[in-house]
Amino acid sequence: MPSWWQRWQQRREARALSRRAIPDALWELTLARHPFLAQHRTEDREALRRLATLFLDRKEFTGANGLVVTDEMAVAIAAQACLPILHLGLQAYDDFVGIVVHPAEVVARRVVTDEDGVVHHYDEVLAGEAMEGGPVMLSWADVADAGDLAELGYNVVIHEFVHKLDMANGAADGLPPLPDRAAAETWMATLQAAYDSFCRDVDEGLDTFLDPYGAQGLEEFFPVAAEAFFVAPAAFRQHHPTLYTLFAGYFRQDPATRGG
Repeated sequence: MPSWWQRWQQRREARALSRRAIPDALWELTLARHPFLAQHRTEDREALRRLATLFLDRKEFTGANGLVVTDEMAVAIAAQACLPILHLGLQAYDDFVGIVVHPAEVVARRVVTDEDGVVHHYDEVLAGEAMEGGPVMLSWADVADAGDLAELGYNVVIHEFVHKLDMANGAADGLPPLPDRAAAETWMATLQAAYDSFCRDVDEGLDTFLDPYGAQGLEEFFPVAAEAFFVAPAAFRQHHPTLYTLFAGYFRQDPATRGG
């Protein structure tokens, strides 16, 4: 028998699903613009729609620099953000509420102190950023091109929200919360081996399937690889079969078997 908390949660979700229901036409438009979403089985598409509806009910969208976030934009972001947690649950994103959407890439001023105590100032161009315990920032120009960029294994929404999964147990380091120490050790050994091989290819100037940006560290390699896992799964499995198996177990999804 459900506890009072479970019953309360069920009533809350039922109200949200009724109040924030995504219209059929808008959902079909979202699928049409993002084939990597449409290729999922009917039951998974329905589950994704439900999860995206609850996501929209719990999160706050803010447009920056005069951008007005429309329903089409919010649903597109919600659907892609919820894809990694389709079988993990929305509680994975409980540590934040805000999503800030900029019209285009943002130039962020960075200050870094190196091992010798020297302070370096530099500008970094960002298509997105996930802040530990804080909001997620996205460039709408990059989000809007998600359907066209999928074959390249690129997706800024999935990238930033996988950062959030990584941050659920502290600073981003490539290791999301896992059930036990053995699982964590297997994860890190597999990810590290794939990362080392990838970095060698990047250093040798080889044309890699994954974005070379992932060579910055395990904290970037994980989301860069996860982008490709979801939006170009067949190619990702071909290039990184061991990593594909690892991700399939963690995300509880096997997207390459669905025609993606």
